[in-house]
Amino acid sequence: MARILCVDYGGKRTGLAVTDPFKIIATALTTVETKVLFDYLKQYLKAEEVELVLIGEPKNWDESDTHATPLVKAFVKRMQKEFPTLRLKMVDERYTSKLASQAMVQMGMKKKDRQKKGNIDQIAAAIMLQEYLQNL
Repeated sequence: MARILCVDYGGKRTGLAVTDPFKIIATALTTVETKVLFDYLKQYLKAEEVELVLIGEPKNWDESDTHATPLVKAFVKRMQKEFPTLRLKMVDERYTSKLASQAMVQMGMKKKDRQKKGNIDQIAAAIMLQEYLQNL
């Protein structure tokens, strides 16, 4: 069974989350340096069957673009070029980093682990993915 992969794209690092094969649970996968993201994705997509990639779309509260929106749009274009048969879908990523920080506190993570921005990125991706699953 195919999985759904979620990408919280960033200029320096990118958080990834994935579903189980039955598409019930979203799990933080990893954080990858953005400069090696496509190498990672090529390897991952060879090893795992993925039917859909969700990509966090940065928007302000008033629906306007953020400073990160052009970076994400460029990423989407490259994804379409590199993986033309892969289905892509944009999802709202507003407040996911804040929710990820709150979740880490609630999980009892140590302060030094909460300060690692890579943890926030992958948990934010998991939150986006879980919200998508809940709305199916």
